Amino acid sequence: MSGTTSELEESKAGKELYSYQKGAINKIFKSFEESVEDYHLLYQLPTGGGKTVIFSEIVRQFLKHHKKKVLVMTHRIELCRQTSKMLTGFAVKNKVIDSKADLSDQKDYSCFVAMVETLNNRLNDGKLDISDIGLVIIDEAHYNSFTKLFKFFDKAFVLGVTATPLSSNIKLPMSDNYQELIVGETIESLIENEFLSRAETYSYNVGLTSLIVGANGDYTVKSSEDLYTNQDMLSKLLYAYETHSKGKKTLIFNNGINTSLHVYDTFKAAGYSVAHLDNTNSKKERAAILKWFKETPNAILTSVSILTTGFDEPTVDTIVLNRATKSLTLYYQMIGRGSRIIKGKSKFSIIDLGNNLHRFGPWGADLDWQKIFKSPNFFLENLLNDEDLESTFKYEMPEDIRKEFSNSQKVSFDVKKTYTISVKKGESSKVVLERSIEQHAKICIENSEDVYDSLDLMKLLGEDIDYRIDRYTKCISRSTYNFVDWLKDDYRKKLRAFLRENFDRMFEEIHGRPAE
Repeated sequence: MSGTTSELEESKAGKELYSYQKGAINKIFKSFEESVEDYHLLYQLPTGGGKTVIFSEIVRQFLKHHKKKVLVMTHRIELCRQTSKMLTGFAVKNKVIDSKADLSDQKDYSCFVAMVETLNNRLNDGKLDISDIGLVIIDEAHYNSFTKLFKFFDKAFVLGVTATPLSSNIKLPMSDNYQELIVGETIESLIENEFLSRAETYSYNVGLTSLIVGANGDYTVKSSEDLYTNQDMLSKLLYAYETHSKGKKTLIFNNGINTSLHVYDTFKAAGYSVAHLDNTNSKKERAAILKWFKETPNAILTSVSILTTGFDEPTVDTIVLNRATKSLTLYYQMIGRGSRIIKGKSKFSIIDLGNNLHRFGPWGADLDWQKIFKSPNFFLENLLNDEDLESTFKYEMPEDIRKEFSNSQKVSFDVKKTYTISVKKGESSKVVLERSIEQHAKICIENSEDVYDSLDLMKLLGEDIDYRIDRYTKCISRSTYNFVDWLKDDYRKKLRAFLRENFDRMFEEIHGRPAE
């Protein structure tokens, strides 16, 4: 890119650029000026940092100083339109190449914006002249679908931009296609300088050993749906919402349409203002739902992955990860939907129901992107697996529930210790569950006046029961989904029966008087 000025020129149109954006543009131009013409450069900047603003100004300056054209590639049609609008704001005349585009006037344009699949078809049928393309910009460059088009641009500078320089396909590392990574501002820096909101994270431990990893390296929709549509998980979701986000604008991400519909039904039945959105909705329906979401202060929108990119609604107060993912990129994309800062909003909430916080660390943690870019396998292989994650969990009764058991000095029960002792004594492992049920019954009766009170208190023990069953199944090395699910249900039935059969006896032993 020789011939460009070393100092960034102020844009006469579009948005005013911040100092870190100007610095990034200077670094990018400098890298290209010092490199061969087919250099591939990757630029990282967190969601909300203004990647589109930065590369739009790069396009404007490139066209001003060169007689060659520019091509911007995206992976979704919504991003095409947003990018085109931004470029127009920077006084860059551009043409969107979609499936219906008329290319008879392509000579009148110096900048094209295209979706990857459409562009691939147009290039293969020879309908688009790319002989004078000097700069190719790839938005959301971590998607490996772009790599098949590189063969067409062996004489152009390539600039990839992404929030997470980690390929969506572990077999196609980004370092194979990009020679250099420039790391932009950190999330923490953008928060400190009031460009992004600060996150408050609430994480709930979830047993994920029933989930299955698919060919793409992430959890399958089927196994996720089996877990997240069960009543315990739906109740946990509703409880988390009511505890941390009630009355706030909330965006819920799920892994599967069926899960999202179950979530919709759960919140609707509870009397909340909620809508469901997935990729089967028409454009008209989608527009109406998003308009409602924007204009309704306490709106809850439950969706699948379609809102992870190309969606910008700064009024979102809470992001709910009602799913687990092994994708660092998806983790950051989902949370990024709530990080936009507007007047009156300096923080947002994250409710994590997929152990994602424990897997990847807090959003905005100081990640070494250069190391991840150069050695993605090392990073991925050192992530804790679900069993290792869950082995570190210790259930602690939430404060509001603990108050309901205030007459009990101790509410916890050490499953592993009880199991070890029973094995040494030659007892059946089933005694662990029997003793756990008796201890649960005891704390219910300690805080009740009659059997009906104790049965009501039992309903508050769902998370504790699940935790104990998960610990127990690990002790006996049996953790198939059907077995664990059956065991949790059976435990509840036996606890309920135990309370009914033993309430009067245990009440008198505990309180020293007969039950009323």
